[in-house]
Amino acid sequence: MDHFKSIIGQSPALDALIRSARIAAATDVTILLNGETGTGKEVLANAIQKSSTRAHKPFITLNCAALPESLIESELFGHRKGSFTGATGNTEGLFQAADGGTLFLDEINSLPVSVQAKILRFIESGECLAVGETETYTVDVRIIAASNTDLNLQIANGTFRRDLYFRLNVVPLNLPALSQRVGDIELLINHFVKSFEIEHQIKAPRFSHSTLKILKSYNWPGNIRELRNLCERLSILLAGKIIEPENLPLEFNSTQLTTLSTPQFTLPPGGLDLDNLEANLIQQALDMTKGNRSKSARLLGLTRDTLLYRMQKHGFSDY
Repeated sequence: MDHFKSIIGQSPALDALIRSARIAAATDVTILLNGETGTGKEVLANAIQKSSTRAHKPFITLNCAALPESLIESELFGHRKGSFTGATGNTEGLFQAADGGTLFLDEINSLPVSVQAKILRFIESGECLAVGETETYTVDVRIIAASNTDLNLQIANGTFRRDLYFRLNVVPLNLPALSQRVGDIELLINHFVKSFEIEHQIKAPRFSHSTLKILKSYNWPGNIRELRNLCERLSILLAGKIIEPENLPLEFNSTQLTTLSTPQFTLPPGGLDLDNLEANLIQQALDMTKGNRSKSARLLGLTRDTLLYRMQKHGFSDY
């Protein structure tokens, strides 16, 4: 089973990312996922783990920003009875729970420097030390870490250890923002509304061409997570309907006005040859995709059949 098929999209940036992730998944190497919030880092980490030799072992996830600093060390490494107020018994940490499997440390950029030192020790020696304990224990755990900030900036201001960064950054995988994957937006929308149709037992809505145009022009600060939430909201409130621009939330109004009022191409004063321009754009798209007609059609905002018709019209017989 190809677990990377759960990652929806066909953009060149995503294709390159998945190729690298497949190679890394087959090894035990430490991986660092970089990307804005909502770009799908946990989904990618899941796919890597399920495609690895540790697929049938534990996969433990910790959002490092979700716990107060005083609890993170105990959560990761465990603690001994009486080591702090409220420690009423010996407790194992996530490293022990993940023994033999994978530990995904999301938002590792939020880890306190003191805990970063213990993570570094584990990566270098495989040893962990529980809070309040004097003897270390050893576990076999693969680490996949993720950051939604530039760790180099944190290294510069002293909030992230340079030596830990180098240990984590053996295979860096950079997830593109949704604004860099405009060609995937319609694919993602179709995937989400179909999944919500099943989940909520409703008829999926359809998105008009003008609505899709606005969504493709939006900058998506929340990335795929924001798009998913929008699709769920519209699927429930407008089940079976056609989604028009006026049905979109207020935050899309500025995008709509910009899209409608700002020309995307300025006609030269001397005019142009529209047929030659169209042929030139088709040629560029085919060159960029190495002749892949489906990908070329997406780049041009056309259906594959329309592209084939226009290629025939302009005499593109070599593709």
